[in-house]
Amino acid sequence: MSLLGRVVDFDDARGDGHFAFDDGTLLYFHCVSIADGSRTISSGARATAMRQTGLQGHDEAVDIRPIR
Repeated sequence: MSLLGRVVDFDDARGDGHFAFDDGTLLYFHCVSIADGSRTISSGARATAMRQTGLQGHDEAVDIRPIR
């Protein structure tokens, strides 16, 4: 289930950032988690995302879809 939130920060050079869900949960995300395939997103952008356990066992934001 996708939840609303916003991109807190995104580093183009590293290809990662943090996503804050509206409930206050802050999670890491990698650029491959941006659903439109662009591999970049603006800090502060409103979006929907899902929470999923990543390869290292930590929760991450995935399937990030900017709200246009």
